[in-house]
Amino acid sequence: MSILEVKGVSKTFTGTGAAKSTLALQATDLSVEENDFITILGPSGCGKSTLLRMVAGLDTPTTGSITLDGKPVSAPGADRGMVFQSYTLFPWLTVLENVCFGLREKGLALPEQLAIAHPFIAKVGLKGFENHFPKQLSGGMQQRTALARALANGPRMLLMDEPFGALDHQTRELMQELLQGIWEAERKTVLFVTHDIDEAIFMGNRVVVMSARPGRIKCDLPVGIAHPRHYSVKTTPVFMALKAQLTEEIRVEVQRAAGLATAPA
Repeated sequence: MSILEVKGVSKTFTGTGAAKSTLALQATDLSVEENDFITILGPSGCGKSTLLRMVAGLDTPTTGSITLDGKPVSAPGADRGMVFQSYTLFPWLTVLENVCFGLREKGLALPEQLAIAHPFIAKVGLKGFENHFPKQLSGGMQQRTALARALANGPRMLLMDEPFGALDHQTRELMQELLQGIWEAERKTVLFVTHDIDEAIFMGNRVVVMSARPGRIKCDLPVGIAHPRHYSVKTTPVFMALKAQLTEEIRVEVQRAAGLATAPA
């Protein structure tokens, strides 16, 4: 069952003064099924983050429509949890207070907030750090807090914009496995933007590849790897074959963006 429908959505950023308007995203269609995990892959500047921000209600489409459970998306809402690449925690709040923030805004009593927040803090491996402030945490721990905060609000969908892009390689791999484990347990619908091919395959059930700007969906490929997934799947023939295919798709778009090749329309 499809819960998110993106139909004919495009985005043009209007220039100021002598600057020309920029078509960032061509008319795009995308359906997201219940409990699906879709990764959006593409070269820098292809409009993948723009698409995600429009689904989040942070940007408005120039054309087209976005609906979640049949209702138009026109503004941010609690039904969509957003996790950014940058650490977006409130620095004056502790881990527990950050995770409880949205619950408090909903008007839940403190005992209810704590009953929801503590299990999610434990799921992201931060039990014992509830009273730490963000400045006392590593980058990976801050992102785990942001993930717990998003999940604690019980969103219909989780939207993730290169959430592990600022982390070192080892921490990034640990976060990928952590999120996979949480998804396998929670089966939350996820839309996940990345520029990393290995990450896109390992995390996703489908990989949506976008073309160079102005972006469009170039292909939508299923990932035929069963769950639960262990990092060892990255060495399997299925993984390697899909990686080779996606590498070529992205290479063509990077060349096109650099003016070195012309991709077919």
